[in-house]
Amino acid sequence: MTAPIAFGSAEPHVPETAFGKWFLQTNTWTIHVLNRALNDLESLIPQRLSSYPVVADVGCGFGRSLGKLNTRFKPQRLIAMDIDPEMLEAAARENTDLAEKTEFICCSSSNIKLADNSVDLLFCHQTFHHLIDQEQAICEFFRVLKPGGILLFAESTRRYIHSWTIRLLFRHPMDVQKTAPEYLALVRSAGFSVADESISYPYLWWSREDLGMMEKLLGLKPSSEREETLINLVATKPLV
Repeated sequence: MTAPIAFGSAEPHVPETAFGKWFLQTNTWTIHVLNRALNDLESLIPQRLSSYPVVADVGCGFGRSLGKLNTRFKPQRLIAMDIDPEMLEAAARENTDLAEKTEFICCSSSNIKLADNSVDLLFCHQTFHHLIDQEQAICEFFRVLKPGGILLFAESTRRYIHSWTIRLLFRHPMDVQKTAPEYLALVRSAGFSVADESISYPYLWWSREDLGMMEKLLGLKPSSEREETLINLVATKPLV
């Protein structure tokens, strides 16, 4: 199934389906996808600081993450970015309580409208598999982060994106999807440092083709010999 590519922004992208837009506004997404990723990523941060002055969310969607990022990382400046102007407007409406510190920027992840070395923490959650030019995007992440800045990267792998349920309900650029080792290699190839202890491979129920029913109903534990469906990691931009 070939996904349509839209050129409404300066960069080509694959528009989300109506189901996908609906799902991003559900409690299932917020609790089981977003919250669990944030909890995991936060535990992987080396030498965690009490606050990060400039926090950016790449691919913020409907903005469910912004309040959570504000509470956890206490930024002075919060930047929300998305290529979809309608989602960005909805995110602004949902986060009026953060209006004084939040900027909303419509841009592609492969052409970020921020200065070099301007961000302390960059959050990329379930965004990368939507991107057509992933290599350029990871270079952009590296460019905008300050030396010593961190990237919180939570991503679904090719195994999950190529599953029949995801093909049916969502749209993605299928030919660029990567395995967990390939995503890790891509992040490191951009210049980031990623410690082994800052990598996690959660195997959550929603990332399995049976939605975890075999384990829930029959008590069958998933095999440790599997192709990972998710990768979470914290990467650091070196000081020099």
